Amino acid sequence: MGKAMDLTLYLVTGHYDFSDTKFLAVVEEACKNGVTLVQLREKELLTGAFYDLALKVKAITDAYQVPLIINDRVDICLAVDAAGVHIGDDELPVAVVRSLIGPEKILGVSAKTVARGVEAEQAGADYLGIGAIFPTKTKETPLTGLETVKAINDATTIPSVAIGGIKEGNLAAVGGTGVAGVSIVSDIMLAEAVGQKVRRLKQKITDVLEEEK
Repeated sequence: MGKAMDLTLYLVTGHYDFSDTKFLAVVEEACKNGVTLVQLREKELLTGAFYDLALKVKAITDAYQVPLIINDRVDICLAVDAAGVHIGDDELPVAVVRSLIGPEKILGVSAKTVARGVEAEQAGADYLGIGAIFPTKTKETPLTGLETVKAINDATTIPSVAIGGIKEGNLAAVGGTGVAGVSIVSDIMLAEAVGQKVRRLKQKITDVLEEEK
């Protein structure tokens, strides 16, 4: 499925101890300066609060024509008419999620192994999130080696994004693995100057991906 999506610089949100106002300001600054996709990831929020926040984030992403992906929650994705949903290993089966969201919405699936990547593609995923590549405070998870990233990309035809501990200083490591971009959480969300950080990251990952062509 050739959905219109650009995985180059994929912001996955972290709320940290931000107020909603500060959180939304960071998301807007990131959208304004070049992130190509935003995933709203809220593990702690109850459904009503997640819905309200998703509506506010979608108003921002819509204004900058950046697709909004909801992490895990198919119901929230459908309720706010987000561009798609991203699911991990412990969610509903990929094919079930695809049947719930329909053919038009973007479906991202986390993959740490070649088998999971191949299975996700066959079940209807549009892209893979592969990682964690580097140690990360965002999620306790075993690391996925760069050779595994390449193996997954060699075995599948849908695009992928590398995730997990990726920052400006280590981003070049994903070169040559076949990824279409990088997912970044803290290096954007906690940046002192979000706009400048996003512009630098965008330039760096674009350069890395260009070298592969």
